[in-house]
Amino acid sequence: MKTSIASALLLTSALTAPAFAESLTRVATVPLGGEITGMFLEGEDLFFNVQHPADDLGNTFAKATVGVIANADFDGGALAVPEGDDMKVVTSTLGEFQVLVQEGDFGKIGHIVGAGGEIKVSNDPDFNAYVATGDGEGYLFSNWEDRPGGMSRVKLMRAEDGAYSVDEADSMMIDFSAVQGTWVNCFGTLSPWSTPLTSEELYFDTTADWNNAEYKYIDGVEALASYVGNWPNPYRYGYIVEITDPTGSANPVKHFTMGRYSHENSVVMPDDKTVYLSDDGTDVVVFKFIADTAGDLSAGTLFAAKMTQTAEPGADAATTAFDIEWIELAHGTNTDIEGWIAEYDGITKDDYTADATSYISDEDVAAWAAGEAADDRVAFLESRKAAAAKGATAEFRKMEGVNINYEAAKDGSVPFMYMAMSEVAKGMSDAEGDIQVSEVKCGIVYEMPLEADFNSTKMIPVVAGGAYDKNAEANACDVNAISNPDNLLVLANGDVLIGEDTGKHENNAMWLWKK
Repeated sequence: MKTSIASALLLTSALTAPAFAESLTRVATVPLGGEITGMFLEGEDLFFNVQHPADDLGNTFAKATVGVIANADFDGGALAVPEGDDMKVVTSTLGEFQVLVQEGDFGKIGHIVGAGGEIKVSNDPDFNAYVATGDGEGYLFSNWEDRPGGMSRVKLMRAEDGAYSVDEADSMMIDFSAVQGTWVNCFGTLSPWSTPLTSEELYFDTTADWNNAEYKYIDGVEALASYVGNWPNPYRYGYIVEITDPTGSANPVKHFTMGRYSHENSVVMPDDKTVYLSDDGTDVVVFKFIADTAGDLSAGTLFAAKMTQTAEPGADAATTAFDIEWIELAHGTNTDIEGWIAEYDGITKDDYTADATSYISDEDVAAWAAGEAADDRVAFLESRKAAAAKGATAEFRKMEGVNINYEAAKDGSVPFMYMAMSEVAKGMSDAEGDIQVSEVKCGIVYEMPLEADFNSTKMIPVVAGGAYDKNAEANACDVNAISNPDNLLVLANGDVLIGEDTGKHENNAMWLWKK
């Protein structure tokens, strides 16, 4: 029976729900404690993960899981809010969920191993991408979102009935030692030329504290140091990492050209040059990159978005759109930027002083913005600060996945990009700056129309979270609407799958929004 969601978009302001409320359907849930990540469609098969489930479920799903629904039926109807034992498993109207691999499998999957041996076994699978190697076979790449980060490559075989099997002998963790490891491999996409693009979610906002032994988050840097065997250089982390030769040697390449910040995701447009990038955190920025050459992300120009709100200050976030102007930051190449990065190698905790920084200072950023710097390192190594200094909007809160349907965007049938904002709060909802809208604690998904050259100059809310009740311990966000949207998947017909990363729904859900 289809669940009515007439109240899905009632916000704390008690304003009337937008007309799109009835187009939202719950199609899957994951076990208690789990988050939905890694949504990826290969043909009709939908891959997704159960990230960090509760470890006391007493069943198969007490471990982080990478799985698939073969021949997913997106017309399967609505799923009720799970109860009883259904709260401890994956439930879906799309089809049967097959477990492919779980944390710790084969003594490899999720294992983060560095210069000094094993550091941890991650329970945080995120992005998935499938790269075919022939009919009915291919490699599934899965991020393991940790400090240091990881990525598995698992060989899969698909039977005609949709049943998958795993080749244990041809499964491994990607070796990131050539790029001195990775940091919090989050969401990602598969490039148009079939290379996985994994995102380093930096989540280390103050570079000055990177070598501060007393900093509250220094344990993450210390774990990374155990991976590389020395104190790491902060400017080697926080990038989009491309896995070249994915079905062969699987070599990671960090694209410094697209800037350093808390990358949630990047998505390449059908010109194979324009890339949009989301930045997770508080007071963050929307970025765009245009490569010099199609299919080559190693050189190009980085831009940041300046937003203009189309309604009065304090307007309803669920109905307020933004106009976008793109501010050019700088042009760069991986080679040139890596040369600047190398200047900060060898700095350790011994070099830390409380009244100065061992790295790029705020004064350096200001000098660059004023045109007084000798080079453009600030644009690529402190990209968020650089964007703000040039007048871009640095006010977004918890920016998550950004995605398109490549073929539908290419042929013009779905000329839209979608961006998830896990919540609208803080810098977006104060009385300062470019963005001043009402709070939506349960989040919003925005639509960004694409022009003929794949530029985007508008951000329009199309799905908003429901009423928020902080006293409702299990489900602070209305269960009949999205809560803290995270990864997005755009279908060929323009419909959008929305995966939750929330503590405001007892069971995280996957939603289908019909355009």
